[in-house]
Amino acid sequence: MAVRGIRGAITVDHDEKEEIKNATLDLFREILAKNKLSPADVSCVFITATADLSAVFPAEAIREQEDFRYIPVICAQEIEVKGAMPRCIRMLVLAMTGMAPHEVRHVYLKEAQNLRKDLLEGRKPYE
Repeated sequence: MAVRGIRGAITVDHDEKEEIKNATLDLFREILAKNKLSPADVSCVFITATADLSAVFPAEAIREQEDFRYIPVICAQEIEVKGAMPRCIRMLVLAMTGMAPHEVRHVYLKEAQNLRKDLLEGRKPYE
């Protein structure tokens, strides 16, 4: 068993509280499902959001779930880079797993699929 970092990102259409929370929870749950993780496997979650998302802390969505309430979660603002993808929530989940690094399934949803095509399902990193 080792602690592995699992990446993910999702975009939202609007800077609205419920949309941001739903997208964050969808991304987190998809990361857990794709990697066959339980809440007990998760050490912590780092979330960043682009500056154009300010209606809510994305971490709030995870903290509100009973199964996840004891997992440390923190948010930060993503660095502003010209031409970067707007309305994007990025996530790094640190979890205990027996998977090798190349077996980890990173999750990119909606427009965020364009961020890391090298890590999409079915492709090994650095191919």
